[in-house]
Amino acid sequence: MDIQTIGMACALGLSAVGSAFGAGYAAMASVGAWKKCYANGKPASFLMVAFSGAPLTQTIYGFLLMNFIRSAYTNGTASATLAMAVGIFAGIAIGLSALFQGKVAAASADALGETGKGAANYFIVIGIVETVALFTLVFSLLLLQ
Repeated sequence: MDIQTIGMACALGLSAVGSAFGAGYAAMASVGAWKKCYANGKPASFLMVAFSGAPLTQTIYGFLLMNFIRSAYTNGTASATLAMAVGIFAGIAIGLSALFQGKVAAASADALGETGKGAANYFIVIGIVETVALFTLVFSLLLLQ
């Protein structure tokens, strides 16, 4: 195995691990919020499904980055060492973005279940955390050129 392959695997794998943890946290909180709603005879918002799935986009960013790393290495615009470093560090950053996005989504589900209000505000904050992953992807692409 070449070291650029390690970078490719880390770009996807670490992003996906973050997505798995983030989606897990958000989904568990959504289920708990729905339970509170049902127990109190309040309507349960379907928007919590979106909270649960929000961290999944970072896996897509990891997949895109993996492909960009392969292309940059194959085209000779990135060394094997750079390809590995970008994959590892960007994979960690994207994965952490997904993890914390899941935690924010979990808090959002809890708050929406309790109050039934503020969904737009919660999505804005979730989007802010998403921006870390997008910036990481874009800046990594610039580094690979």
